[in-house]
Amino acid sequence: MKSPDFHSASEYSRYWSLDPETVFLNHGSFGASPTFVLEKQSEYRRMLEHQPVRFFMREMEERYHGSRRKVAAFVNASAEDVVFVSNATAAVNTVFRSLAFRPGDEILITNHIYGACRRLMEFICDRSGAKLVEAMYDFPIASASRIVEAVIDKVTPRTRIALIDHITSPTAIIQPVEKIVEELNHRGIDAMIDGAHSLGSIPLDLEKMGAAYYTANCHKWLCSPKSSAILHVRADKQKQIVPLVVSHAGHSAMPFHERFFWPGTTDPSSAICVGDAIDYMSGMVPGGWPAILEHNHLLCLMGRNLICQALGIEPPAPDDMIASMATFPLPLPPNIVVPDYKGTEPLQDYFFQKYNIELPVFYWGTPPRRFARISAQLYNSLGQYAFFSEKLAAVLKNKLSG
Repeated sequence: MKSPDFHSASEYSRYWSLDPETVFLNHGSFGASPTFVLEKQSEYRRMLEHQPVRFFMREMEERYHGSRRKVAAFVNASAEDVVFVSNATAAVNTVFRSLAFRPGDEILITNHIYGACRRLMEFICDRSGAKLVEAMYDFPIASASRIVEAVIDKVTPRTRIALIDHITSPTAIIQPVEKIVEELNHRGIDAMIDGAHSLGSIPLDLEKMGAAYYTANCHKWLCSPKSSAILHVRADKQKQIVPLVVSHAGHSAMPFHERFFWPGTTDPSSAICVGDAIDYMSGMVPGGWPAILEHNHLLCLMGRNLICQALGIEPPAPDDMIASMATFPLPLPPNIVVPDYKGTEPLQDYFFQKYNIELPVFYWGTPPRRFARISAQLYNSLGQYAFFSEKLAAVLKNKLSG
């Protein structure tokens, strides 16, 4: 297989300002905004700094709520039930720190939970005396039904709420949250769905899903600037939910979204840009957002299959459980070094320093096993995954994987 050069990104890469010398296969970690969207954010910031009082007191509110209404429509939700927050982790904090837990209450998660949210659940349980219950299932996985079984098997009369990832961060699989929410609602148990990776990578219909709480990042697959996410709270649950920052409107203001509007002096440009990102991305590809979702899904599957061939393994999850990311197992090195949340694994550093390939390599599970994850966005090309597959095969053959 001939190695493509470092400039083999897709035709759409010209819309992003990513380093053209880097094979960037890690959109999932932090996202990346098109240049146009970043320029719109700069425009809003110039407006703010040019005349701060005019912007904050006379112009911001309509722009802010216009963007909020646009993203609410995008996920088929009432705008009255959707608020902006800085990121999905802040949304999960908002909900769980608003609820009152007592000793004996059970909070249900899966072993595929995002690490930061696990730490939050541990904090909530330590402070309240509630119990953290973990539904376990392994990866690779053959069927989504295994996840539903694992979650429902852990439900007891003491289960108060479940926190379930829509698309898991470490294993990059779509969990069947619609079925899980249906089963939990039938039992009178609330669910919060952490859709950090869902918005802009799979179709969303929050009205139909019916979860008590749902959050999604806008800065990842929707490609808005950093510090933009949504929190959707079902109307019957809004009374008890209080923003992390209680400000001028107070903790019980109505309509619900008013509580979140003015958390002191902040830069609202990222939230205002969400509507711009939705519109701009939609116009980038013929067919709009449905075409983008399909393109990224198929590209991800093709890239994953190239990598699995290089590794000599079967795909670790069914195609219909993959959105725009895919995780695959790697051989363990002789010496395992598990980095903390601020660090990077040596093999990840090796690929970046040697080949300018950027993708996450990490450990997951007990005992820890090593994995890597690819992402697929419009700026990526199949040649980039071929290049990585070739280098990965060479690294493993030469036992440079430690």
